[in-house]
Amino acid sequence: MSIVAFDADVLGRQRTGDETYALNLLRELGPLAVEVGIRLVAITRRSDLVPPGAEPLELPARSQELRMAWSLPRALRRLGADLCHTQYAVPLRAPCPCVVTVHDLSFERDPGLMSRKDRLVFHRVVPASVRKATRVFTVSERTKADLVELYGAPPEKIVVTPNGVDPIFHTTRTGEEQPSYKLCQAPKSLAAQESAPSDNLSQGGYVLAVGAVQRRKNQLAALEAAAAVGLPLVVVGPEKDPALADELRRRGARLEGYVETDRLAELYRGAACLVQSSRYEGFGLPVLEAMASGTPVVAVRDPALREVAGDAAVFVDEDRLAEGIRRALAERDSLAAAGLLRARAFTWRAAAERTLAVYREILDT
Repeated sequence: MSIVAFDADVLGRQRTGDETYALNLLRELGPLAVEVGIRLVAITRRSDLVPPGAEPLELPARSQELRMAWSLPRALRRLGADLCHTQYAVPLRAPCPCVVTVHDLSFERDPGLMSRKDRLVFHRVVPASVRKATRVFTVSERTKADLVELYGAPPEKIVVTPNGVDPIFHTTRTGEEQPSYKLCQAPKSLAAQESAPSDNLSQGGYVLAVGAVQRRKNQLAALEAAAAVGLPLVVVGPEKDPALADELRRRGARLEGYVETDRLAELYRGAACLVQSSRYEGFGLPVLEAMASGTPVVAVRDPALREVAGDAAVFVDEDRLAEGIRRALAERDSLAAAGLLRARAFTWRAAAERTLAVYREILDT
């Protein structure tokens, strides 16, 4: 039986998209791997978070540099791994072939959006990992094009496996009539009241922005647009930039921080719309999650966001986000229906099947 080691160190570390990717891919990969005689081992510091079907292997880590240079290669040797799957960086002196997932190259396209320390690490590690890896997974055609253009990666080496959507993100009730949403006015129906988020947030009474609080996610633009239409902004995501978080609060935004998925699903369903104002995206999971929740999406004209949403979202320039919100509320029913249909095209099962096919190709050579 072949052994595939999946580096799941992100589990439990509030790493937003990277953690979502690892958790959902493992959840689907586990049963599929068993069927084809592959032993899937998730190497992590949080073995309690590894989903059924994958075998947890606990590996404590105090330093990511030492982990990738020393601890992880040793664990792979002890395990007898035939293949290792990581995100962004492959371990030094790995005893087996490696595949790596690169979600985006934002640090290359706009270096000012990342701290100097992180930028230096990414510049040193990611290009070398792309060269060393046997295959490179990425979640969008946009990032594939960036890998080819910026790193000279052979297109045939890159496999696009779009993210899926967790089943927890869904509309409140199948077939339920959706309430009418108007600026500065929450719906009054009993159904809307029953499905409203907790903590004094009324159904349809706020604009939602989802993503780590950092300059790349550009939540200030979402805040200004929400204020222009008379709605508060709720921001969900870990506070990576404390100064930006303080400014958002000072200007009236409500910051929820990192939340569990059930709370996030509740916030999606209760929002008047999602505003995705990022300056760069490799995929845009919040767009997909909002569409699956029956919530309209307003987004800037980012190539990856367009790739995900297609015609099921309102796309505008950054300085016209308020206009986009007004249109989303006016066309809520049609956008919600289009979003639900679009979201069905993205599944973690499909991502896992494509990933497994690459595993088997490498293991059989």
